Amino acid sequence: MARALLSVSDKTGLAEFGAGLAALGWELLASGGSAAALRAAGLRVTEVSDYTGSPEVLGGRVKTLHPAVHAGILARATAADTAELAAHGWSRIDLVAVNLYPFEETIRQPAAAHAAAIENIDIGGVALLRAAAKNHACVTVVCNPQDYAPVLAALQNGGSPSAALRRQLAARAFARTQQYDAAIAAYLAEAEAINVQAYAVQALRYGENPHQSATLYGYTPGAGPLGGRVLQGKELSYNNLAGSGRSRRAVADYAQPAVCIVKHLSPCGMAASAQLCDAVSAAIACDALSAFGGVLAANRCFDTASVLALQDLFVECIAAPEFDAAALAQLAARKNCRLLQLPAAPAAARSELRSVRGGLLLQTPDLGDPANAQWQVVSARAPSAAEHSALRFAWLACQHVKSNAIVLVRETATVGIGGGQPNRVDCVRSAIQRAGTRAQGAVLASDAFFPFPDSVALAAAAGVTAIIHPGGSMRDAETLAVANAAGMAVVQTGVRHFRH
Repeated sequence: MARALLSVSDKTGLAEFGAGLAALGWELLASGGSAAALRAAGLRVTEVSDYTGSPEVLGGRVKTLHPAVHAGILARATAADTAELAAHGWSRIDLVAVNLYPFEETIRQPAAAHAAAIENIDIGGVALLRAAAKNHACVTVVCNPQDYAPVLAALQNGGSPSAALRRQLAARAFARTQQYDAAIAAYLAEAEAINVQAYAVQALRYGENPHQSATLYGYTPGAGPLGGRVLQGKELSYNNLAGSGRSRRAVADYAQPAVCIVKHLSPCGMAASAQLCDAVSAAIACDALSAFGGVLAANRCFDTASVLALQDLFVECIAAPEFDAAALAQLAARKNCRLLQLPAAPAAARSELRSVRGGLLLQTPDLGDPANAQWQVVSARAPSAAEHSALRFAWLACQHVKSNAIVLVRETATVGIGGGQPNRVDCVRSAIQRAGTRAQGAVLASDAFFPFPDSVALAAAAGVTAIIHPGGSMRDAETLAVANAAGMAVVQTGVRHFRH
C-alpha cells in the first residue's frame, strides 16, 4: 500500500488532497493539527506518534523527527534498503506533503515579538522536505497546496508522478527551504545579509526597449502579474507593469474612490470623488495630452459610468480590484486595452530593492508621513477649511510624483503636475503651464523644501493660494516672506518624500 505523510501549517486544500489519495487506496499518516483536519473531513488517518510509537514532546516541537519517518522517506529502491527497513519493522513513505510554520508572515507583523518569531521557525518540516527532495527518485515531495491538483492528477492517470515532475517538485522544495532559511538568517543577522527568492511569472516580450530582454518575477510560486490576473488584452509589457504598479500604489492612499493615470512612470493625473466616474474625468482633465497611451488604476470596481468617462481616450492598461460585467463588455471593444484585476488592498512591502552597479540598495518603503509627524501653519494666514482639504489631497499626491515633485490641486484633483527635473523651479513652471488658468485658486504641494524663494514667487504670480512643504531650508524665512506678502497660507510638515 502506498503511504503519504501529510504535515502542513497551511491547511488549504488538505482535506481534498487527502480524500483523493484515500480514494486511490493510499494510507494517510499525519501529525497533530493535520491529522485532526483530515479526521474532521471523515478520512481515516494514522497519527505519526502511533506510527513511530513515540509521543509528540516539548509541546509539539518534536513530532516527525524519528528514524521510522526519515528512514521511510530516505530509503532507496534497493534490496539492501528494503531489507533494512523490514528488519526494523518500518515502511516506505512514498509522498511527503509539508508546508512550513509561517515565519515570514509572523515577522511581517509590525508588533511581532521576538519569541513569537522564534517559535515559528520550523525544524521538522524543513527536515522532511529536504529528505523527500533528496530522495525524489523514489518519493514525491509537495511543499505548496497549488501542487496538490497536478500531483493527484498524475497519480490518477498514471499510477505515479513522472520522474520529471518529481524532480521539478524537489527543486521547488529546495528553493522553499532556501528561501525560508534565508529569511530566518536575515532576521537574526539584522540585515547584515539579504537573500531574495523570486519565481518566474512570465517571460516578457522585451524590456523598456525592444533590444532588451525581460522577465517578470513574483515572490510566491504561481503568482499572477503584480499579484493579480489579466482579464483582457495581450500580455502586459515591462513598461505596463511598472506603470500599473506605480499607479496602483498611488490610489491605495485614498479612502474615497480614486484614480491615478501614469505615463512613462510619472503620474499625469490624480483625482478622488464620491463617484469613481467623476474621478476618472478629473484625472484625465489634469493633462489629457499626456494621459493618451498611459496606464490607469482605480481603487474601486470599474463600472460602466467610468468606462463612459474615458470617452475616446486610449489607455494601455486599466487596473482595478474588479470590473462589473457591463464594463467588461464595453471595454472588450477597445483595441489593445489590457485589464488587470488587482487586490483591493495591496500588502505593504517590507522593503524596496534597487540595483546599482556592483550591488543593491535596500530601504524601507515610504508609506506616508510617520505617526508622529505634525503639520504646522507657519504663515500669517491659516488655510481655510477648503484649502486644508485640498492640501491633504495634494500632499498625498506629490508623494507619488518623481522628485522634484510639485503638484497643483483644486479640491480633490490635480490640475498641474511637475516632476523629474534637476531643479525645483522648473517643476513649478511645468505644473503651472499644465494647469493654465486652473492654477488660479489652486493649492501647491512640494515633496521637499524650497531652496530659494523663486518657486513660491512663481506660484503666487499664478494665483496659488496655499502651499504645503516639509520646510527645513536655510532660506525658509525668505520663502515665507514672499508667501506672506502674497497672502498665501503655508503649512510645513517636517517630512520629506523624495521619489527617484
